[in-house]
Parts: sequence; structure tokens; C-alpha cells
Amino acid sequence: MSSPSVTLDQALQGCPATFRAKLVNAYLELKKNHLESRYEAAGLSAGKFCEISLRLLQHEVLGSHIAFGKKIPNFADECRKIITATSGANESLKIVLPRALVLMYTMRNKRGIGHVGGDVEANLIDSATLARIADWSICELIRIYHSLSLEEAQDLVDSISVRNVSIIWEIGGKKRVLRSDLTARQQTLVLLTAEPSSSVLAEDLCDWVEYASLVDYKRRVLKPLHSERLIEFDQEINTVALSPTGAREAEALVLHNKL
Repeated sequence: MSSPSVTLDQALQGCPATFRAKLVNAYLELKKNHLESRYEAAGLSAGKFCEISLRLLQHEVLGSHIAFGKKIPNFADECRKIITATSGANESLKIVLPRALVLMYTMRNKRGIGHVGGDVEANLIDSATLARIADWSICELIRIYHSLSLEEAQDLVDSISVRNVSIIWEIGGKKRVLRSDLTARQQTLVLLTAEPSSSVLAEDLCDWVEYASLVDYKRRVLKPLHSERLIEFDQEINTVALSPTGAREAEALVLHNKL
């Protein structure tokens, strides 16, 4: 599949401008926070994504929406009004998307994400679930609103919906990147995304990318990545951690369908 040559904003040109930029920004913010293991921030971004999406659905199904800046009184009740409306709007906008948003918003509110004193601390699985529902929601909106050719729209939807499929295979205590055409640099960044909140031994990474020499791997791969602030390579204890900048580069590779 070739890399899509259009942006999300272009793919959603049919979506009213009042909502489009806000929706895209909230979605990208959620994905960025999730990738960087900023789970509380991801929960806050998910809340914004839900509230913007709700207003879009209200506009499309009910003909009017709660003004931006005005508090939504009860999110689930507002979604229920959309679901039970007699409008002849697109069925996905009216029936399916509101239910997906209720699940996202409930997780955001009830799982300790974005609220002081939550019973359960926000964690990876919650954040990943929020990000994946947001992926699906954006894909559905592209399907409904796209002003692209069917092939272009499908390529863009596919690039979003498949990019979270793991290309890391763990076998016998080792990890392998399931793409033989990636450079050692790219494989290193990809492997580190599987360990976003901890460090990895340099010798393990060298073994996983099957670099011939640990000395050369440190010199040619790890030290340049460290200099570019994509990783933190602690040479005293030989550990490697992915930086937020490195996480963004890894995500950019996936978003441009290079992985």
C-alpha cells in the first residue's frame, strides 16, 4: 500500500469547519500523549475528543449543538438524544458513533484518567483502548465525509487502522521486528516503543536487531541517536531509553506508512 498523500484535515473536508480543526487536533494530541506514555494527558485529550465529536453529531443529527465553551450537562444523556432522534441522518452518525463516544467518555471519567482521586490509576491498557476507539471514530468520519476518491480514502483509513498492529515478535526472551527492510536505527526506535517507560540493555537491543558487533552498534547507532536526543544512552550502565522526540519519530514513521 502506498503512503497516503493527503492529511486528515483534507480527508475530512466534508466535515463542517467549525469542528474539523478542533477534532483533528484533539485526535493527534491523544495519539501523541498515548505514544509518549503520558496516560493522564491522554485521558484529558480523549475527553476533548469526545466533547468535540459530540457537538459535531449534535450539529449533524439534531441541527444545533451545545456551544463551545459551554459545559455539557450530561454526556450520556446528550448522546441518548442523538440516538433516539427521528432525524434521517447517516446511521453511523446517529447510532454507532454516539455509543462509541459514551464508552470513551465513561472510561475517561471512571478509570481515574484526568480526575483527582480516581479509584484506578490511568494505565497503558486504558490509554491504548481510548486511542484505538479514537482511531475507529476518525476512520468512520473519513468514510462519511471524505472528498477524496474511494481509493485515497481507503488508503488513509487503512494507514490509521493498521498502524497499531504490532510488528514486534517476542520469542524465547528475544524480540524481533517483523520487517527485514528496516535499518538498525529504525528497528531500534521501533523496539524501544515496546518499552516506553523503562530502559533496555544496549546488548539486548544489539542482539534483537542482529547487529554484528556491540561496539559498532553503540558507535554507529546508539551514539548518533543519543546525539539527536531520540534516545537516552547511558554509557556507564549500558542502558537505552526512548525520548519523547524519539517516540514522535517512531510514530511519524508509522503515520507515513513506512512501517
